[in-house]
Amino acid sequence: MRLNHLGLPVRDPQRSIQFYHHYFGFDLATAQRYPDGTVIIRDADGFDLALHPVEAVGASPPFLHFGFRMPRPEAVRALLDQMGADGVEIIERYEEPAYAAFKCLDPDRHRVEIYWEPPPTAAG
Repeated sequence: MRLNHLGLPVRDPQRSIQFYHHYFGFDLATAQRYPDGTVIIRDADGFDLALHPVEAVGASPPFLHFGFRMPRPEAVRALLDQMGADGVEIIERYEEPAYAAFKCLDPDRHRVEIYWEPPPTAAG
């Protein structure tokens, strides 16, 4: 069993669809629209992102976030550079020998972490 679905409140589903498509590869062709306005899009691994329209998105606790694991630290740095150049708000940055990461805000100010760390080693 694994987690493969996340629902987010959004003010403008189309804007959020474009954000998650552009930066994280969610497939526009998979968009399913529901009568309540929710749109679900999927990535190449079959992860479902449900974007539910609301009038306003309230503030969340500072620790609340979700993340995307990248295959290499260079990929994290490249996406950081691209998002920064595009004006996406970057709120945290980390660079350590075994961890490269940053957090940004999506169009509705949800905290998104992009990170790389080596796979855990077997103990013993």
